Amino acid sequence: MQDYNPTLFDDAAIPEETLRFNAEIISAIEAGPELWDLPREIVRAARRAGKGIFPIEPFAADAVDFEITGPAGPITLREVKPDTRPVRGVFLHIHGGGWVYGNADMQDERLKEIANETGLACLSVEYRLAPENPYPAGPDDCEAAALWLAENISDRYGVRFLAIGGESAGAHLAVNALIRLRDKHAVTSFNAAVLIAGAYDMNMTPSAARFKGNLILRHKDMVNFADCFLQNGEERRDPDISPLYAELHELPPAHFTVGTLDALLDDSIFMANCWRKHMIDTELEIYPGGCHVFQYFKQLEQARQSRDQIHVFLNRLIDAHG
Repeated sequence: MQDYNPTLFDDAAIPEETLRFNAEIISAIEAGPELWDLPREIVRAARRAGKGIFPIEPFAADAVDFEITGPAGPITLREVKPDTRPVRGVFLHIHGGGWVYGNADMQDERLKEIANETGLACLSVEYRLAPENPYPAGPDDCEAAALWLAENISDRYGVRFLAIGGESAGAHLAVNALIRLRDKHAVTSFNAAVLIAGAYDMNMTPSAARFKGNLILRHKDMVNFADCFLQNGEERRDPDISPLYAELHELPPAHFTVGTLDALLDDSIFMANCWRKHMIDTELEIYPGGCHVFQYFKQLEQARQSRDQIHVFLNRLIDAHG
């Protein structure tokens, strides 16, 4: 786990490239329309077309979609395999988007990179989105996908190594799935978790509650995303909703990563510290000036560094697993 270095939080520690990138993102957000004033269908279509802040990723020509049985009907899993090496395990990916946006096929390029760098076949979950399908729909689908994979990995792939992860809301759903599998199904067979800038406290940690500015994830966005996800007066510190308050025993080694200018900075710091009480093999990488899920802007050197560290973490555990 990364030692806390106060200089990481100094403005002087932020690379010039990151400063320029952040300024461009803020300018683009401030010049654009208020997304919460637009119909969700318009925003979803714009994101799919690459017209928003996040870059569009090309679809993998060899990706395969297949269905498994879910709690409310079929769930689509999108499979991306390594190009030139045998499958050494499987990575279950859960996309971000505030539980409201995103799809299983919108990160093929990133998943192909993970597959080629680690030998992991990647499966991305097409879970139900809010507000049309509020809690517990999305968590239920991700739980079902994780359980299906734990039960079928050997038959489908001939391997045993299991990893899970996601970014932002996807990291939240990944942790939730691990806890549900342990508590409801006595399944603890996942060997690694990769958790990028997750949201773990629906009441908001201090960094989220006090966040100001227009850098990717705004305070307004966090409030609205949570309200879309939770529509029935749920207790927001229920461990099934805010995993920061859950018991974290018997969970796998984890790699947490976040930037210092991410509203969810404290979520990652707090969760990583709680995780490490039970699992000594817990990594926390903090990047000066990094915005929310900066890893998906591959032109940034910090993004490349963070992605490389994720590959190192996964390869270490795969190699140790045998």
